Amino acid sequence: MDAIDRQLIDLLRENARLPYAELARKVGLSAPAVHERVGKLETSGVIQGYRAEVQPEAVGLPVTAVIGIVQDSSGDTDGILAALREHHEIESCYFMAGEESFLCKARVKTIGDLERLIVELNRIKGIARTRTAIALSTKWEGRPQSAIDRP
Repeated sequence: MDAIDRQLIDLLRENARLPYAELARKVGLSAPAVHERVGKLETSGVIQGYRAEVQPEAVGLPVTAVIGIVQDSSGDTDGILAALREHHEIESCYFMAGEESFLCKARVKTIGDLERLIVELNRIKGIARTRTAIALSTKWEGRPQSAIDRP
């Protein structure tokens, strides 16, 4: 990956709907050359997909919570992950170092829905306990980091 690839990544992270002609103008290449580069970035897995960012409140998900999950000593990590994937409210999940094995971000309609989710998570085989923090507001998230400044 060279500097132009990094610049393309930054531009696409900022606006994935930019036409190839506009991308080409911004990086100083032809549109076919940019199309080929973006295709290679997609094929290699550097670019994993394109999606619309939505305001959670606008789609009926005003409650955001971060849930730490402590795995018990007999817990099967793959089994727990499979069970967590079944809960569509969980937007992201990270495997952690430290006491908590997983840290998940969940979005729900109501506090009652969050309570139900927490109860269900605590019933998953291999989960010892959870710790939940509710976000009062979102100041920012998903902020793209520049790929240009990295080697």
